[in-house]
Formats: sequence, structure tokens, C-alpha cells
Amino acid sequence: MKRLLNKLSVIGLFLISFHSVSQQAPLSVGWELWYPYQYHNSQQQLTGLDLDIFNAIIKQANLSVTYTELPWKRHLNYIKTGDMDLAMGASYSKDRAQYADYSIPYRQETVKLYVKKGQVNSIILNKLADLISSPYMIGVEGGYYYGKAYQELIKQSKFRAQINEVIDIEQNVQLLLKGHIDGFLVDPVTMNAFVNKYKMQGEFEQHPITIYSDDIYIMISKKLADKTVLTKINNAIKTLRQNGTLTEIINDWTKLQHQG
Repeated sequence: MKRLLNKLSVIGLFLISFHSVSQQAPLSVGWELWYPYQYHNSQQQLTGLDLDIFNAIIKQANLSVTYTELPWKRHLNYIKTGDMDLAMGASYSKDRAQYADYSIPYRQETVKLYVKKGQVNSIILNKLADLISSPYMIGVEGGYYYGKAYQELIKQSKFRAQINEVIDIEQNVQLLLKGHIDGFLVDPVTMNAFVNKYKMQGEFEQHPITIYSDDIYIMISKKLADKTVLTKINNAIKTLRQNGTLTEIINDWTKLQHQG
């Protein structure tokens, strides 16, 4: 009987140990080349504004992750199916909230319309809806969120007719410079980084039209079995916000982009 109890104790300890190890398995997170938020530097290290913030959050939350490079649209689908656990740099939408939980916000994002230098006054747009009755073609990147107003307008065929969707900012820049589009939507941090990287100062200017400004979050797949992850991430964000780490990281990257 004593031997049986000892065996059962050993088995119990093994199961507890196995359970602990399984709970500590790295969480899967995708990334996509999105300079300067997510990219490989000259030393082939994965870095960027969102990467630095995300890694600080994961470290503070005492979690571990593995990174996989994949397109944003596929990443969102994997969050939906449970093939991926986390997504950084995410905007909130009702559709995504059906298959993912959202952390508290960790930074803000703003989207602006950029046009060729000297073209601002010739592109008459006071609001996004004005595109419908305009001759202008505007470039966007597939899978990205441009705000509630855009989400509603894109349902209209007349608005969609004025929108040209591409994969990345490089394609939008090429199309703009060749005259195939009149402008494109992008956040100023990404635009400044692109201009500095490719030495294109003086080629573009920001249109005054308001597009979108909102919070950015971490998405957690609802398929993730460990429901403590969201709480751990939220607590980590609160701590990093309170001790100034988030502000420091954001300021460091903002200064870097302006310095070129």
C-alpha cells in the first residue's frame, strides 16, 4: 500500500510538473515587415517600436514568445483560428473583437493622407466622404485599419472606386511618384522613417484632412487556453506606463526617426 501511495505521489508530481511546463510554453506571435515598427536591423536582429514595447511587456508579464513572420491578413486569420496566440500593433474593430480579446492600449496611432510636395492645395478634400464625388485615387495597404469612418465608407461601391489597395508603403510611394494615385494613407511615424531611410526628404507633404487617430492594442486569440495571459499583459502595460518605460521607448523611437 505504501509503495502504491509512493507511486501515485510520483505520478502526481510528474503530472503537476508537466502541467507547469505546458503552461509555460512560449506563446506564438506573428510579425510583418513594417518599418520602423517591426523589422530586421543591419545585424539581422528583430527590432522596431512595437517590438521594443512588446518585448518589454512580455518580460514584465513573465511570459515567453516565439516570432513568426507572416502577412497581417494571414496573421489575423490565425488569431481567429487559434493557430497564433498574440498580435501586436492592433487597432480595435468589432469584427476582430469577435475572435480576439484586447489588452488595454499601449500607444496611440494616427493616420494621415500624404501627397506629392506642392499638391496639397490642388487636392480639395475636407473629409473622407468627399472622395466619393472626387476625381482622386487614394492608396491604402491591405488588412490595415483606417478608422470607423473609413470602415463605413468602404462598404459603398462609389467610395471603393476611389481606393487602390496594395501590399505596403513602397508600392504606394511608387504609384504616387508615377502619378497613378493622388495620395496614400499612412501613419506619420512610418512615413518619416521611410523618407529618412530612402533619403526622400522634400518629396511628400501631409494633407490637412483628418483620417483617423486611436489607441493601439495587443490582441489575444479567444482560442488560447490560458485565460490568465490577458490579465498578465494588462498588468504589465499598467506597470510600464506608470514607471515611464512606455513613454521612454516611444520618445526614443520618435527622436530617432526625426534625426534620420
